[in-house]
Amino acid sequence: MGRAPRRVSRADLDAGIAARTDAYFNRTKAIVAKFGDSRVTYAYFLRRPVVSAPALMLAWLNEVAAARGETIDIELQHPEGTWVGAGEPIAYITGSFLLLVDLETILLQKLGPACVAAHNAYQMCAALPKSAFLAMEARHCAGAEMAEMMAYAAAVGSRAAQAEGARGFIGNANDATAHYFGAPHGFGTMPHALIGYAGSTLRAAEMFRETFPDSDLTVLTDYFGLEVTDALAVCRRYPELAASGRLSVRLDTHGGRFLEGLDPQESYAVMERHAPGAIRRYRSHNELRYLIGTGVSAAAIWRMRETLDEAGFVRVRIVASSGFGVEKCSVLADAHTPIDVVGTGSFIPETWGETYATADIVAYDGQSRVKIGREFLLRDRT
Repeated sequence: MGRAPRRVSRADLDAGIAARTDAYFNRTKAIVAKFGDSRVTYAYFLRRPVVSAPALMLAWLNEVAAARGETIDIELQHPEGTWVGAGEPIAYITGSFLLLVDLETILLQKLGPACVAAHNAYQMCAALPKSAFLAMEARHCAGAEMAEMMAYAAAVGSRAAQAEGARGFIGNANDATAHYFGAPHGFGTMPHALIGYAGSTLRAAEMFRETFPDSDLTVLTDYFGLEVTDALAVCRRYPELAASGRLSVRLDTHGGRFLEGLDPQESYAVMERHAPGAIRRYRSHNELRYLIGTGVSAAAIWRMRETLDEAGFVRVRIVASSGFGVEKCSVLADAHTPIDVVGTGSFIPETWGETYATADIVAYDGQSRVKIGREFLLRDRT
C-alpha cells in the first residue's frame, strides 16, 4: 500500500502562503489583525473574454478555509464551461478579511491561465468539430502545477465544445492528468526517438507491435522525410490493422520542409483538387502558410489522405500535430481538411499578459465600496 499523504500543519500552511503571496497582502493582514476584522466580498474577473474554469482556484480556497476553521460564501456568476465577457465577475467570494486577504495572489494564479486556456481549447474544438483532439501540453509547461492547470482547462473547453456537437478532446498524453478527460491513462504510441533507435519507421512500428500486440498503432512518419513512402510501408505490413481502423498515420513535419512530394506548386494543385475555394480569395501570410506552406499544412494532410485512399487504405486515420492553435484550426476547417485527430498543446496561452486575473473588494461589512473605475464590479449598480 502507498503511504498516506502528509498532513500539512496550520503553521506550515500559513507559512507557505505567506512566502508565495505579495508582501503588501501580508502587511494588510497584520494591520487588519491589529485593528479588527471585516466581512468582505471580492469580485474575481479577467479583462478579456474567456471560458469559466474556476474549479482549481475554488478547490484550493475551500481547502485553506477548512484548514483555518473559517467559512466562506461563493457566488459563482459563471459556472464552469460557460462564456464570460471581458470584465464580468466570474465569482463573488465573501468571508473574513483576515482569511482572504493573503490568498489573492495565489487565487489569481489559479484562475486566469486556466480560463484563457479553456477558451482557446473551446475555440479549437469548435473550429474542427469533426476532429478529435489529444492534449499534448505537458512538455510545454513550467512544471507539474502548470501541466495540471492546462490539462484541466483543455477538458473544460472541450466539454463546452462537445455541448455544441464537437468531438473535442478524447484524452491527453500522460497518466497524471488523464482523469480530467475521463480516460484511464495517457495516450500515445511512439516519439521520433524510437524511430531513430529502430533505424527505420517500419521497424519502429514492428517493435511497437511486438511489445504491445493488443494496442492500436499510430505511426510517426516524418523522421526520414518519407511521410508517404513510410506510411504506405506500414499499412502494407499491417493490412488487418489498416482495414479495421486501428492504424493511424501521424504527420508532424516540421516547418522547414514540405511533406514528401510536395512543393509550392504541387501544394496549390492539391488544394485545387479538394478545396479550391479556400485558396481563391485573399489570405494573410499565416493563412497561406497553413494552407499550402511547409510543415503540416492543409495540402499535406489532403495529399496523405489522397495517397492512402488510392492505395485502398480508406480506414487508416490521420493524426496531425505541430502548431495547431486557434488560427490554424480555423483555417484548416475552412479547407475541409480531413483530420481525424489533432495532437496539440497550443491551447496554452501565447500572450501571457492576457491571462492576468484581477480581484477587487466590492463590499465591506455589507456596504458596497470599490475603487473609482471599477464600479462595474458592484452587484447592485442601480
